[in-house]
Amino acid sequence: MNWSAVLTGMLPENLLLAGIVLLIVNDIARDRPSGASALSLVVVGAAAVAAAWLSLSGYAGVPFPGQLSIDAGSSLAKAAVLALALPVLLLCRDDFDDNGPLYPLMLSSLYGLLLMLSSDSFMTLFLGLELMSLPVYVMVLLAMRRPESAEAALKYLVLGGAATATLLMGMSLLFGQGGTLALSAFGRALASPDPMTITGAALVLLAFFLKGAVVPFHTWAPDAYEGASVPVTAYMAAIVKAGAVLAALRLFGETALSAPMVDLLAVLPLISIVWGNLAAMKQGSLRRMMAYSSIAHAGYLFYAFLGQGPGRFQSVLFYLVAYGLMTLLAFTVIPPHADDRRRDRLDQLKGLFHRRPYAAIAIGLAMLSLAGIPPLPGFVAKFLIFREVMAAGYTLYAVLGLVGSYLGIYFYLRVIQFMFMSPQPAALAGEAPARSAAVLASVLCLAPALLVAIFPGRVLALL
Repeated sequence: MNWSAVLTGMLPENLLLAGIVLLIVNDIARDRPSGASALSLVVVGAAAVAAAWLSLSGYAGVPFPGQLSIDAGSSLAKAAVLALALPVLLLCRDDFDDNGPLYPLMLSSLYGLLLMLSSDSFMTLFLGLELMSLPVYVMVLLAMRRPESAEAALKYLVLGGAATATLLMGMSLLFGQGGTLALSAFGRALASPDPMTITGAALVLLAFFLKGAVVPFHTWAPDAYEGASVPVTAYMAAIVKAGAVLAALRLFGETALSAPMVDLLAVLPLISIVWGNLAAMKQGSLRRMMAYSSIAHAGYLFYAFLGQGPGRFQSVLFYLVAYGLMTLLAFTVIPPHADDRRRDRLDQLKGLFHRRPYAAIAIGLAMLSLAGIPPLPGFVAKFLIFREVMAAGYTLYAVLGLVGSYLGIYFYLRVIQFMFMSPQPAALAGEAPARSAAVLASVLCLAPALLVAIFPGRVLALL
């Protein structure tokens, strides 16, 4: 163990761990605990700053040889994910009690996510994956605002359990063939002619498809997204998905792909793009529509794995930042409602521009960006993905993915049509005024998104 690297390189993780301990002590020691949300914001913000500092300074270290290592790329990914968590924490102030268990659970989930992004062995990767996932199952249940919440938590638990079992099976096959649990064994497995080794690598990849809700492993993801409260849905859509994709990215590294893996990484994400966009068209709930949208975007993200070299990391991280900002922006400005089941119904958004101009404009920008309309960040992100696929020589897959992406334009523009071109519904009883924390969260998403749209080159230069 390298204590210098543990204290310096793992500073973001250490800050989160200290925050978890302080939250628990605060809950135990005080008769009426309070300030959990503010403390969580400070801790996550400090961890994001620490990760950004480690990345900008080019810090590299090995806290636990063979298990965990820190480099500038992993620190940058940590900073991006932690920054995306700040708007979610602000949203939680409106939906959860300040002294509730949500905040230590969310910090625990973030801690596991950071472990995954620095892992060098399947043991550490598995530990981080479970630490990230287990608290989320409880978070879905914490704000039971609708009868479906318990069912949503159970379905998400089953999906997570299937992903865990698949990952463990793949790990065991790779260990049996190679005698090591180092992540480098996965790269060697991709070039191996041995059928058992290739099967192990495929099972590991399918586990991340399950976590990312790639078709056909998406079945219950929309139910889980719809049944959870808005902040938890936002966390699952942006943060958990980012963690799964970035962990898979660390697993692949810059390894060249073999023919069977290319087919797996091209066909299933392509089906995910097409099916996610088609299924989103008939949804009557914005939350459920965004769930199918996230299934399509998971396809775009895993498409980037067809690329090679450092461009793979750059395109995936940029896409995750652009997608995360715009997804969170849409969730932060959904008008509050006394009935959670009516809160994000599309018919509830009719005429939104006439009564809440800022919310309508923010959702409109989010929809246009997610559709890939220039010059918004989503367009640049998709351009980078398809550029990487074409540069790797998979022009046909790039064309098919681009055609599939056009299907999504319809349902994104449908939301805009409801907000700007439809009369208000006859009855709007139950709609509550906008809350200050949600407005601040939307600003934290909108401001960097506009900067990315205006200065995409400078942002890319940082990656």
